[in-house]
Amino acid sequence: MSADGQRNATDAANGPGGRGPERLHCLVTGASGYIGGRLVPELLKAGHPVRCLARSPDRLRDHPWSDDAETVRGDVTDPESVAAAMRGIDVAYYLVHALGSGAAFEDTDRRAAHVFAEQARAAGVRRIVYLGGLTPKGVPESSLSPHLRSRAEVGRIFLESQVPATVLRAAVVIGSGSASFEMLRYLTERLPVMVTPSWVHTRTQPIGVRDVLRYLVGSATMPDDVNRTFDIGGPDVLTYREMMQRYALVAGLRPRLIVPVPILTPRLSSHWVGLITPVPASIARPLTESLRHEVICHEHDIARHLPDQPGRPLPFDQALALAVQRVRQAQVVTRWSSASVPGAPSDPLPTDPDWAGGSLYEDERQAPVDASQQALWRVIEGIGGDNGWYSFPLAWAVRGWMDRFVGGVGLRRGRRDAQRLRVGDSLDFWRVEEIERGRLLRLRAEMRLPGLAWLEMYSETDTEGHTRYRQRALFHPRGLLGHVYWWSVSPFHALVFGGMARNITRAAANNTDAPRRARHPLRLRGHRSRPRSHR
Repeated sequence: MSADGQRNATDAANGPGGRGPERLHCLVTGASGYIGGRLVPELLKAGHPVRCLARSPDRLRDHPWSDDAETVRGDVTDPESVAAAMRGIDVAYYLVHALGSGAAFEDTDRRAAHVFAEQARAAGVRRIVYLGGLTPKGVPESSLSPHLRSRAEVGRIFLESQVPATVLRAAVVIGSGSASFEMLRYLTERLPVMVTPSWVHTRTQPIGVRDVLRYLVGSATMPDDVNRTFDIGGPDVLTYREMMQRYALVAGLRPRLIVPVPILTPRLSSHWVGLITPVPASIARPLTESLRHEVICHEHDIARHLPDQPGRPLPFDQALALAVQRVRQAQVVTRWSSASVPGAPSDPLPTDPDWAGGSLYEDERQAPVDASQQALWRVIEGIGGDNGWYSFPLAWAVRGWMDRFVGGVGLRRGRRDAQRLRVGDSLDFWRVEEIERGRLLRLRAEMRLPGLAWLEMYSETDTEGHTRYRQRALFHPRGLLGHVYWWSVSPFHALVFGGMARNITRAAANNTDAPRRARHPLRLRGHRSRPRSHR
């Protein structure tokens, strides 16, 4: 490293005048997403106060770091809320994008970036930090995928603003729960022999998520005269085929037989990926489109400001081994599905009974439970993922296949943690909207529906102190199609929702550490499946 580079790195670490580490007030957008949810605790660990800008602040309340960070409500497309969030901020992290929100997502990204840059300038923010995508050298921007083209444009907007910007450009991010890792993992594990698109021969330069976070945190303290892009990647340049074979080796699998087929276009291969992996086609497509061109780093200038540490950046095999270990130990902090699904309903279930101005269909069931309230809650909180939905697995599987067929998320997202849930977690084709630990779990549907749907599960006690299970499915139809949908599926509710109630209570009663009471016949009481008209 040059003397100037070493001096810059030292100044960045020690703060102005070498007075020791500088506390910088940081704003993080996208804190509910995969990278943002991991960046916040790293910034806090580095001694920086953190404020998170979120459309739904409640989505962040159950994160381990939530009490240590400030959360404000807002949207990056709303200048007023962004201006309020920027007050007193030194460094603003931009970790959001509108991918998948519709045909006009590039316009939305462009508008949001301009709002963010302008409000940062007005608030006197010292630096914007943005994580974008690594683009191929020598390829015209017009030839890039819409995903990469938009990422490049957002980075350019920040660099041309009046606020110094650090634009980090990464290719494939390897870490437990990342979309790229999940795609690699499921393709390799499920297909010992596979016919693959030609892009498996394209070279790319993956990077471990730990190194991405190190660069993001370090970017906060870069000198004020730095305003540029930095390519970031690990030490290995590999084809996707080599990455799959390396995964098989690290995971202890037999070598995979991979046969490339040129006719599988990025569009077709995204559906193929969506069929095999939990990553739906809507997210797989930009990932596969990004693999059409070779994406490798053409400089490593970031080391002038953030010097490489021994063994860092992590080699691919080591980053892969760490990710596999985290998955096997069920220690996945955030997942690709942590962020909201673009286009999915986000309306919470209001408490005002007059909210709808129309029909709210409801299916309610109750049953006594021969177990403690705590034993029942453990079953409720453990629902979904590998544990399933406690009723008619084929019906749930078919509903998941149907959702994937029309571009939805289906059932394959599973769950982040096998035992505990937090608000904002994805849970198959649901998202956790509310938890009152020990009593209530409310899920909001993110499947493709002609309306809004929720599923509530309660662990309660009656007036005599006996445990009861209560379950409510609610549906607010959108137009005539919504009403038709409800009445077309209602004949199956006894089988699906009734079976769920019976099996959940049975599972709680069979819990060996639950206190036992005198047994009584299992009964479903108070079943109601009718429209409630609110005016």
